[in-house]
Amino acid sequence: MTTMLEKNERHVDAKFKQLIAKILNEGHLDENPRTVWASDKTSANSIFITQEIITFDTDKGEVPITSLRPIAFKSSNEELLWIYQDQTSDLSVLEARGVNWWENWKMADGTIGQRYGATINRYEMVDKLLQGLKENPFGRRHIMNMWQEKDLSEPGALSPCAYETLWSVRREEGELVLDCTLIQRSSDYLVAGHINALQYHSLQLAFAKHLSYKVGKFTQFIQNVHIYERHLDNAQILLGRQGQQSEPRFYLDVPDGTDFYKIQASDFKLENYEPVKPNLKFELAE
Repeated sequence: MTTMLEKNERHVDAKFKQLIAKILNEGHLDENPRTVWASDKTSANSIFITQEIITFDTDKGEVPITSLRPIAFKSSNEELLWIYQDQTSDLSVLEARGVNWWENWKMADGTIGQRYGATINRYEMVDKLLQGLKENPFGRRHIMNMWQEKDLSEPGALSPCAYETLWSVRREEGELVLDCTLIQRSSDYLVAGHINALQYHSLQLAFAKHLSYKVGKFTQFIQNVHIYERHLDNAQILLGRQGQQSEPRFYLDVPDGTDFYKIQASDFKLENYEPVKPNLKFELAE
């Protein structure tokens, strides 16, 4: 299957379709997968490719969100703040934010174990990163990494997929600019690929506001990009859609210097976003 780009198609939607087509054309079938279908507990096989790098020109106003299907950006940002502000793996805290899609991974204690926000909290990752970016902006060690062997050795429901961010600061026209790279071991691309990209661009916006820096480039590196076999029909539907031609506007509506911990999901604004409907249903693999 190949795809032809529509005239005047947004760059982000074109990238999305190109990667879907690449998975379908060049992908490999996985073997003995860990995942099973939530509905019948049979193996959830996927087709995958490896080592994909997607760069978004966010410093030029490009928004890393597809318009080929609606993306729940409000809920995704609530989840992001649960990890990096609340810094907990307690699902009741996430549910209070209106997000319920982690229920299938809930452990007996109501958490997902020593994972995600609990790891961020244990190692004070956010505070240390923000301090480093402020005191030594041009340093080359601005990293948050949730792949901590001590934590992964403890009971937990799911190892982090989007597990690392790397941050760099540069000076451009006299102003400090914050660039971000997201590293993912795995991406269920049709379901979460653009959710993860928008989430971590949101984190970039929030950190830049906290530091009073400008927002720079955003890059997503994914080691394993896959489409589940039961989602292949949806992949064909997405390839046949044409998204909006104009670029949405995505920004954080708070003053420069706003404390990161005071930023709310409602402060993120997405304007002129007109995704193709109806949305698609994706059977859950867990």
